[in-house]
Amino acid sequence: MPDGLSAAELLRYSRHLLIPAVGEAGQLRLKHAAVLLIGTGALGSPAALYLAAAGVGKLGLVDPDLVDASNLQRQILHGESWIGKPKLESAVARLREVNPHIVIETHPVRFAPENAMQIAAGYDVLLDGSDNFPTRFLTNDTAFFQHVPLVYGAIHRFEGQTAVFAPHLGGPCYRCLLPEMPPAGSVPSCHEAGVLGVLPGIIGSLQAMETIKLILGIGQIPLGKLTCYNALNSEFRTLKIHRDPQCRLCGNRPDIHQVSNAETTSTNPCNLTPATMDSITTTELRSILNQPFDGLLIDVREPAEHAVAHIEGSRLIPLQTLPEHIGSLPKDKEILVHCKAGGRSAKAVQFLLDHGFTHVKNVAGGMDAWLAENP
Repeated sequence: MPDGLSAAELLRYSRHLLIPAVGEAGQLRLKHAAVLLIGTGALGSPAALYLAAAGVGKLGLVDPDLVDASNLQRQILHGESWIGKPKLESAVARLREVNPHIVIETHPVRFAPENAMQIAAGYDVLLDGSDNFPTRFLTNDTAFFQHVPLVYGAIHRFEGQTAVFAPHLGGPCYRCLLPEMPPAGSVPSCHEAGVLGVLPGIIGSLQAMETIKLILGIGQIPLGKLTCYNALNSEFRTLKIHRDPQCRLCGNRPDIHQVSNAETTSTNPCNLTPATMDSITTTELRSILNQPFDGLLIDVREPAEHAVAHIEGSRLIPLQTLPEHIGSLPKDKEILVHCKAGGRSAKAVQFLLDHGFTHVKNVAGGMDAWLAENP
């Protein structure tokens, strides 16, 4: 990569060059920087677009997924013509339109303990656009062992949060905020809970801003600060995060010494069905319903979800109202429970088991799996 800025780059970044805190020297720092984005979905889309437009010289993209129609409500890197195609192909095509002067390195694989350190090598900043806890722990641990900052973001319905985790700069790590994996089924994913499409645009843009500040060395980096945004209240607030001396990764006596550990190798993210829970597949459910079925199929989604698509013969009991209906449910018959993807139904099954029901099974994959088999 040439050391200076070309005539085309001087024109492209002219508004940056006018800012005293950036100028040509700052633009060159952006040009020579490398940022790895874990995911090109809801958060990765706006972050990648703004980092590319800003002239970050090298962007690494990690994403094994294909573009799905349900992505387009919030994942603005992708469009209708890319449905069914790899997200990375869509992302590269869009980012090259935004800025042909940057280098884009793609990793069409799942970010996993066995490849994380190799993929992250040589990058100055890691940006977390993942949607599950094992990958968040892995991204944090990888950044720690690579001695680079992690720009974290998360979203849920109308709320989002972002932070910079960098123990090598004197701040806490993600494990100081969340020491352990949440229990299975305790936190719904956006597949389960939903998210307002514009929200990740706000949080992803904040992640891009903090990344650019880190590269330029300007402003105040929010070490030890969690910025929380509530869209319904139009409110930002900041929570302090202190470095935990007992942190298993960055504390005084750490016992995590590699990226492969209990949290990062977990195959049971909090929004999946616990491995010990009795469950059936949607194929098995179809076979059961095609024969005389004397049991009960419960749909614990919300009425709006049920109105869009539902399984014939199911009884709608939204998860939050389940305690109100428990007295009317038969304990002597088989009860099958489903939701959108398996998270809420797992919680419902556990609730019923805790209240004396013994013939209860979770429908793994939920309505998503059912519709995938019966489009």
